[in-house]
Amino acid sequence: MEMTLDALPQPGSKRVPDLDIGDNGETVLELWCKGGKGQFSVAGNSIIFIAGKIEDRNCPAARAQADDELIAALGAATNWKRQGDLITFIGPKTLRFRLNTN
Repeated sequence: MEMTLDALPQPGSKRVPDLDIGDNGETVLELWCKGGKGQFSVAGNSIIFIAGKIEDRNCPAARAQADDELIAALGAATNWKRQGDLITFIGPKTLRFRLNTN
């Protein structure tokens, strides 16, 4: 499953974070600047996300901070739901992703 964060690009960039989640929960993350791997575990509507190695890529401070906050929000999410092409991760911060259907 490939999905893109329902957000605007950071100033000076066209990138928007996306996740590519494999059949066994293995995840490739491409964030506003950083990138890396992680693992999702799903049981019903409950989820656990564990970040793996994340590459720094000499990011500008604002993008690096936004990437770190997004990784933390994914790690804090405890539930998810799907409505059509919209996937919502629910935790202290709600994150919405759109499935890439092209």
